[in-house]
Amino acid sequence: MSKTVMIQHTTQSDDSVQVDVLKMPQSVVRIPWWISTVVILGAVLTATGAVISKVDPTLLTNGGPITDAARVYADYLFARNLPLAVMLLLLLATRARRMLAGFMVLTALIQMVDVINDLIRGDFSLVPGLLLFAIVFLVAAWRLFGQAIWHVDAWRAR
Repeated sequence: MSKTVMIQHTTQSDDSVQVDVLKMPQSVVRIPWWISTVVILGAVLTATGAVISKVDPTLLTNGGPITDAARVYADYLFARNLPLAVMLLLLLATRARRMLAGFMVLTALIQMVDVINDLIRGDFSLVPGLLLFAIVFLVAAWRLFGQAIWHVDAWRAR
């Protein structure tokens, strides 16, 4: 079943006004530019974390030595971040609005867990950036869902 969105288009010539109602599949409706920008920047930052964890994991330890345990967790970071970044970009490119919104909520949740972890450890330097990232992703997901993310209907197919 294909979902459609009604779009009104108004044209004016001389003294007459004409309103055309167009039915377009929801997949054709454009994603707002600011959401696209947020997704791209978020995907780039997420992919950057993945690449850093693979190429130079000493950056994750403030230059300290990489132990076997640190290597395992750097590999986990790589395995988590790279697919997440790829999926964000793929869902944006295919205009899969609801799936994209869901992945954006997941990304924001990951950032919120990072914020809580940093607060518990007393490492306050990253908290403002992570918190801003999470909030912007949640607001953008809310816009894509068309309603607040805590409403159950936002998550169900229409």
